[in-house]
Amino acid sequence: MTAPITAAMLYDLVGCPHRVTMDLFAEPAQRDEPNAFVELLWERGSLYEREVIAGLKTPFTDLSPFAAEEKERLTLEAMGRGDALIYGGRIQADGLLGDPDLLRKEGAGYIAGDIKSGAGEEGPEDDSKPKIRYAVQLGLYTDILERKGLSGARRAFVWDIHGDEVSYDFQEPYGKRDQRTLWDDYQEALAEAEAIVAGRQQTLPAYGAVCKLCHWYSACVKSLKEAGDLTMIPELGRSRRDTMYGAVRSVAQFAAADPATFLAGKKTVFPGIGPDTLQKFHDRAKLLTADDARPFLRSPIHLPDFERELFFDIEVDPMRDVCYLHGFVDRRGRVNGSEQFVFAFVDDIAPESERQAFARALDLIRERQPCAIYYYSKYERTIYRKLQQKYPDVCSAQDIEDLFDPAHAIDLYNDVVKKATEWPTWDFSIKTLAKYLGFSWRDTHPSGAASIEWFHRWVATGDPAIRQRVLDYNEDDCRATRVLRDALDDLTVIPRGAA
Repeated sequence: MTAPITAAMLYDLVGCPHRVTMDLFAEPAQRDEPNAFVELLWERGSLYEREVIAGLKTPFTDLSPFAAEEKERLTLEAMGRGDALIYGGRIQADGLLGDPDLLRKEGAGYIAGDIKSGAGEEGPEDDSKPKIRYAVQLGLYTDILERKGLSGARRAFVWDIHGDEVSYDFQEPYGKRDQRTLWDDYQEALAEAEAIVAGRQQTLPAYGAVCKLCHWYSACVKSLKEAGDLTMIPELGRSRRDTMYGAVRSVAQFAAADPATFLAGKKTVFPGIGPDTLQKFHDRAKLLTADDARPFLRSPIHLPDFERELFFDIEVDPMRDVCYLHGFVDRRGRVNGSEQFVFAFVDDIAPESERQAFARALDLIRERQPCAIYYYSKYERTIYRKLQQKYPDVCSAQDIEDLFDPAHAIDLYNDVVKKATEWPTWDFSIKTLAKYLGFSWRDTHPSGAASIEWFHRWVATGDPAIRQRVLDYNEDDCRATRVLRDALDDLTVIPRGAA
């Protein structure tokens, strides 16, 4: 008997098809220990769901205490009666199994909904779109309702963390030029899941951003290393690996090959990969396989010359939507012994505490100007713009733009590392590059996700040791940024293709 296709399976598949394979067929002993941050996400999601349901003002049928076949039977009976809103139901048809949070009467049938402890859409506010990982889950519920003749419309909804109901219309095209719909995305994910479950489709692990929180992380990394998988090349990714897989299978094979053999006129034989991109990946493959590999510059870089420098990092809890720590390592005269860690930490999770920490952080910066400011990725600027909109009395929008003026504020990731450097590493995260350069974090498992979990425990307990753990981690992130900035001075320029 094959496993049913579930909403959770489709959610995971969008992020990584190989996780579905591992969940179905791998030995459970290969799983890593549960990740504390992932457990926190589940806990917070369940808590938010209970809060939403407890606050409902309209009558509903509560089937959450029931399980399995009894839950399914009671769900069908409730829909047969025409109950207006059903919470915690269960539906299945033709090998599809769904546990929608909500089933709401609409017309002659029902539409499904989920309660999410995140935003119901993704992307910039002026161009936000439904989340594909949510859409495939809701698509499964909608499909089951249609197959059972119980659907009110090919539409579903999400009640999100902001208290909004976000509609998921499966028939609406993405745009005038793109006639693809959410239903197309769901159908594609369903077909892939069915093929994996039936054993018709084999999957491969791929190194990516979603890996580090997955319970198969150690097992997959072991396989990637043994295979010399192409996704070990930074930014190559699963889809490009799959495109190239028929011609080249490993980093070593790619490094030994002549890139010209993959050219066809002014294009490459790999759809979606141009000659310049192919050369970039080839250079990175050689870096990863060379015994004496060293990082280098693609082109000269020019960093601002200030007597004083600030290395800047923030910590944000996206589930509470609070920026809880602004950290800075302050250095004078390029002398590391002069470093001082200064910070602004919230007193609690109330908006006024966030506002005060934001104001204090801006004061810390102003007190040290003129100075160079170094940060890693656009995240700090994005969050500061958001904080300014939340607390316009603290500063103006122009103040934020002035603060991040590239004449003195440098995004080392986007404006330097990605544009002008190459490294013999799997990725270009600050953790990876600083560790390559010999820097060590004091904590044994440092990560932004771990910091959020520690902050959650500090909020619950007030334990000063946990607060200090968060501070130490942030300080180490700031110092790691300093280590990277200094290392850039020692890199030599090697043009593309000459490495």
